[in-house]
Amino acid sequence: MPRVLLLGAACVFLFARVPPAHPLQEMHVSRETIGKISAASKMMRCSAAMDILFLLDGSHSVGKASFERSKRFAITVCDALDISQERVRVGAMQFGSAPHLEFPLDAFPTRQEVKAQVKRMIFKGGRTETGLALKRLLHGGFPGGRNGSVPQLLVIVTDGKSQGHVASPAKQLKERGVTVFAVGVRFPRWEELHALASEPWEQHVLLAEQVEDATNGLLSTLASSALCTIHAPDCRVEAHPCERRTLETVRELAGSAPCWRGSRQTDAVLAARCPFYSWKKVLLSHPATCYRTTCPGPCDARPCQNGGTCVPEGLDRYHCLCPLAFGGEANCAPKLSLECRIDVLFLLDSSAGTTLEGFLRAKAFVKRFAQALLSEDSPARVGVAWYSRELVVAVPVGEYQDVPDLVRSLDHIPFSAGPTLTGSALQQATERGFGSAIRAGQDRPRRVLVLLTESRSQDEVAGPARRARARELLVLGVGSEAVRAELEEITGSPKHTMVYTDSQDLFNQIPELQGKLCSRPRPGCQAQSLDLVFLLDASSSVGPENFAHMQSFLRSCALRFDVNPDVTQVGLVVYGSRVQVAFGLDAHPTRAAVLRAMSQAPYLGGVGSAGTALLHVHDQVMTVQRGARPGVPKALVMLTGGRGVEDATVPAQKLRDNGVSVLVVGMGPVLRDALRRLAGPRDSLIHVAAYADLQYHQDAVIEWICGEARRPVNLCKPSPCMNEGTCVLQNGSYRCECRGGWEGPHCENRVLRGDAPQALGSHQEPAGRQWLGQKSSSDGQASLAGKGRRLLGELGPASTPSEPASPSDKHLHWSPAVCPSQGGCYRPGWQPQHRGSSGGRRFSAARSGF
Repeated sequence: MPRVLLLGAACVFLFARVPPAHPLQEMHVSRETIGKISAASKMMRCSAAMDILFLLDGSHSVGKASFERSKRFAITVCDALDISQERVRVGAMQFGSAPHLEFPLDAFPTRQEVKAQVKRMIFKGGRTETGLALKRLLHGGFPGGRNGSVPQLLVIVTDGKSQGHVASPAKQLKERGVTVFAVGVRFPRWEELHALASEPWEQHVLLAEQVEDATNGLLSTLASSALCTIHAPDCRVEAHPCERRTLETVRELAGSAPCWRGSRQTDAVLAARCPFYSWKKVLLSHPATCYRTTCPGPCDARPCQNGGTCVPEGLDRYHCLCPLAFGGEANCAPKLSLECRIDVLFLLDSSAGTTLEGFLRAKAFVKRFAQALLSEDSPARVGVAWYSRELVVAVPVGEYQDVPDLVRSLDHIPFSAGPTLTGSALQQATERGFGSAIRAGQDRPRRVLVLLTESRSQDEVAGPARRARARELLVLGVGSEAVRAELEEITGSPKHTMVYTDSQDLFNQIPELQGKLCSRPRPGCQAQSLDLVFLLDASSSVGPENFAHMQSFLRSCALRFDVNPDVTQVGLVVYGSRVQVAFGLDAHPTRAAVLRAMSQAPYLGGVGSAGTALLHVHDQVMTVQRGARPGVPKALVMLTGGRGVEDATVPAQKLRDNGVSVLVVGMGPVLRDALRRLAGPRDSLIHVAAYADLQYHQDAVIEWICGEARRPVNLCKPSPCMNEGTCVLQNGSYRCECRGGWEGPHCENRVLRGDAPQALGSHQEPAGRQWLGQKSSSDGQASLAGKGRRLLGELGPASTPSEPASPSDKHLHWSPAVCPSQGGCYRPGWQPQHRGSSGGRRFSAARSGF
């Protein structure tokens, strides 16, 4: 056979004999976790009495480089061991073709000596006879050990490619009480490592290629057995999800090529096509669990603000990479200032309930606040007082010379450790806390009292807090979660309460406090179209005095809106012994008329049903036939004492499903669960501690209403179609699909016999106008001739109303579809479009969201 043919045949044979796979398995966790694992491994110490023997694979399959990594792993573990003759003893043995004792456990009594001896170990090579090394330990025990009187640990570092059997001797060692760790190196055979190691395998099988991770894993397992400890109290052993990867080399058929083969029958060489293969590496991933010890890092508290990136520097130090705007500030702190003209008194709780730690935390907060926001030219003036049994004004408002002077004054404020009399402190702060800072008339700046406490008061706080607010004093509360409810009672509003969980969280509240100090009541949404209905609890559970508080609150809210038929329409419904519409949406076209009507709303008494009242609003008030406008946002604000709302959850949801936003304002010291269910989303519920405190929640109510006014609306909710017609959205507008017997743009005309549709009534109006129906007088409002008129229909001959054609025609209906060319039916949110030569205009929705 020619030499070329022999060479080709040999190549095909050798290539076919290449081993099919090289396993490689690694632990994979996030970079941040790797850093924490590495740091924790340096903080762990093992001082309990135990014998540890390192059994290092020095065979040719491991190689010299991997043997050096095995030594480095052993040295890193020794750094955590309290090595002495009485506590931890360490020995080492190397095996290849035969086991070789490097040094017994009782040879070196110090860590430095053990590490130096490990470094001097020389790679010997040979076969991988792991079984022989295990049998020597079975017969001779741990050389220099204490004969099993202390825990025995065998740490085998190998590639797992033994030439003999290892399962049986490893099992016998484990049955004698020896804890075996199997640490892989190079490309380990993981099945053999599992056979060597103690169970559970997740805690006793490691990889020496990742030295710090393997060290942490070994020490974490010992810590769970109380053999090792970690000094930092916040560190703990946890199960971390990790990823183990196996790199396999697989053979794939790549094609065929001509080749020549000999024949047994003849000496001839036959030509044929032989397959040839390509090899590629495939990375397979397997989820696993890693038991490692981690410690909180310096960046866990997220100290860098305003988008800054925290970079750890060791175990307890870090630095922040800040955006350009905050580059010169510590921790990228916000560059804040108090540009508003206010007098602020910080009231610090110095009682035993807050504890010394909480008191120091409050003082640190005031210091940081002053350093971040105050300057020489700041119009704001700050004072500090503390209290326990009595109020002590330490820094009168506005009397400090500069910010450093104010900060130094805070250092001298003592911790009293007395009783927590917050109510008394509020009363005294209201009467004399601002001292000479009080000025009369319009020249007086806004006064703000900021209470910092972590302890519940031992006296009554509601009365003093109410009197403070009555004197136009803005009360803000800052405290822990345990006093949230009391702070809300003191401030009168959740919006004026700030709660923190730890010191860093408290310092993060500084920008929010700055915003609350300089916030001013904002006007209502003057330019937004809105149909707004107030639902007032007038039952006996409220009482006439509290009902008067609610009326006053409604009038204050109405002053924040532009009431007219083109912008905001307001309606009012009261309920108690019955449900009564005080006035409908289209009843009063001016704000003055609405204010007068609100003052005349009747107190009904009796037992009220909120569910019945909400259904009445749905059926009789928030309808196009009763003055609601298609394409205009709709909101209902319900004020209730919380009684009689058990049946209201479903009706409230029915309103929401029909496009009406519902806000529940609940009064009383306790927020009932029924009110929470009625309110639905959390931001649709406002809790007021007392009826007299409604005035302090006006901004929150107006903010919610204006937010709803800006939401996209559905033209078909509520439906503008009469007589059970179906509303269909179409090209930014809508059309009505009428049921049999009805016609018209809104299904308002009955189809008479002879297929002749006839508008309601028989009188003729001048060309260009068509009127529909007569407004119902059931609510005591004006008839068609009054302000409730609405234009409807096409230009041309029309009739004035006589008797309505059906009961559903009794109510006046406004159609946005057609308006005459001359007239005042244009509404904001509707866009006129010219319609032929008739002079009429058709309107379609121009609002967003259709």
